Amino acid sequence: MKSAAKKIEHLFEHFLFTSRWLLAPVYLALVVALGVLLVKSGKVLWVLTTTILTASDDDIIIGVLSLVDISLIMNLLIIIIFSGYENFVSKMDDLHEHADRPDWMGHIGFSDLKLKLIGSIVAISGVDLLKNFMALGSIHAPPTEDMAWMVGIHLTFVISGVLYALTDRLNRK
Repeated sequence: MKSAAKKIEHLFEHFLFTSRWLLAPVYLALVVALGVLLVKSGKVLWVLTTTILTASDDDIIIGVLSLVDISLIMNLLIIIIFSGYENFVSKMDDLHEHADRPDWMGHIGFSDLKLKLIGSIVAISGVDLLKNFMALGSIHAPPTEDMAWMVGIHLTFVISGVLYALTDRLNRK
C-alpha cells in the first residue's frame, strides 16, 4: 500500500514539475512583443527622420527619448525572457558556448532578476517623465495634474527600488 502512495506522490510531483512548461508560451508572447516594439521604433524613427527639417529641437529630443524608452523596454524584455526561461523552465545548455551569449545569462537568480526589473522600471519611468517634461508648453503636454501623478508614481518606483535593494543587501549578509 505504501508503494502505491509513493507512486501517486511521484506522479503528482512529476506533474507539478512539468507544469513549468506552461510558462514557455508566455516567453514566446514576449518575443512577439519585441517584434511589436521593433515596428514601433521603426515608426518613431520614420517620423523623426522625415520631419527633421521642420521639427523643433524639443520634438527631436522627444523622438530620441522615445527610441531610448523603446530600447530600455526591449532590453528589459530580453532579461526577463532569458532569465525567466532559464530560472523557471529549462537551462539553455546548448548555448553555453555560443560566442554571442551574454555574460549575465545563466547567472541571474530570481533576486537579481527582480532588482534588474525594478531598475529598468525606474529608468523607463524616468525617460517617460523626461519626455513629458520636454513636451510642456506644447499641444501634446499632459495636464499639470497628470504630471504630478507621473512624478509621484516615478518617486514611488524609485523609493521601492531603493528599499528592495536595501532589503536584498541585508538578506545577503
